[in-house]
Amino acid sequence: MVEAQTWTTRRMSNPRLDSTATADHQLLDIPATPTAEVRNGVYSVGSHLSPNLLTALIIASWFMSNIGVLLLNKYLLSFYGYRYPIFLTMLHMISCACYSYVAINFLEIVPRQHILSRKQFFKIFALSAIFCFSVVCGNTSLRYIPVSFNQAIGATTPFFTAIFVFLITCKKESAEVYCALLPVVFGIVLASNSEPLFNLFGFLVCVGSTAGRALKSVVQGILLTSEAEKLHSMNLLLYMAPMAAMILLPFTLYIEGNVARITLEKAKTDSFIVFLLVGNATVAYLVNLTNFLVTKHTSALTLQVLGNAKAALAAFVSVMIFKNPVTVMGMAGFAVTIMGVVLYSEAKKRSKVTTH
Repeated sequence: MVEAQTWTTRRMSNPRLDSTATADHQLLDIPATPTAEVRNGVYSVGSHLSPNLLTALIIASWFMSNIGVLLLNKYLLSFYGYRYPIFLTMLHMISCACYSYVAINFLEIVPRQHILSRKQFFKIFALSAIFCFSVVCGNTSLRYIPVSFNQAIGATTPFFTAIFVFLITCKKESAEVYCALLPVVFGIVLASNSEPLFNLFGFLVCVGSTAGRALKSVVQGILLTSEAEKLHSMNLLLYMAPMAAMILLPFTLYIEGNVARITLEKAKTDSFIVFLLVGNATVAYLVNLTNFLVTKHTSALTLQVLGNAKAALAAFVSVMIFKNPVTVMGMAGFAVTIMGVVLYSEAKKRSKVTTH
């Protein structure tokens, strides 16, 4: 707390301050400066929680939102019969845009950043297009393949990242890094050959989603390199989400027809669809929010490790809920892929230490 200050004015030095006081000095008390919390009338989120408890709650929220959006998407697209993955993805983007606007402009989770040039705008637009492709393919794959198989394929993201880094930047990794990718590929081949509910189209669009996710991370690192153009992840989502929604609108109208009218008619007879869609879109935003919070309270490396654990846990939970058949060879393939991803992460860390 800032202590109260006193200002002393010598008697007769200013006639307006002169009074009948008999003291040699007249003291003007200035109250203590209030803290930011008192001025704003708010306290920071988690200020009453211990740091360890707060971090644990954030990680738990991250697991629930990431697994929750997968299960909700699978239920909607495969079991409930809502066969409109492009429109569903567009709802996710609209939700992310609205929630991001509130979180940044009103809750002030992060400072607001602005697009500074037309060049930066088109760079973000390009990222939005890749983002759309990845998310739509991922959601579409859930119509045709189980969540467990979807997560096994998704775990191969480092393999595609290494390929795109080489193709786009001509940057070569160490031999150890490339060797670590072998079990990643071998595991997914093993899992594919023994998947009871294998569907070729679902497999291909899921591979496309995984490749798109890897391409976005590589392109983002290239396009937004200058300090002036770098955007915080939450600000980047604020601008990417509405762009992605606009990109998806003509595709959903052309491919899926008048899905908005169909959804409204469905809602008149079954209000549960409204709960499912609103809840699904909200959880989709929470995935992005908790990604940011986990990175803020831990590190990007922790998020990567949690991602591997999430894939295994999501596969297990989905099997328990949806009862899709699994084989020992399929589980072994998934385990080999996850082991390869861990080896890849360790090899990348060692190669960075060596180069520095």
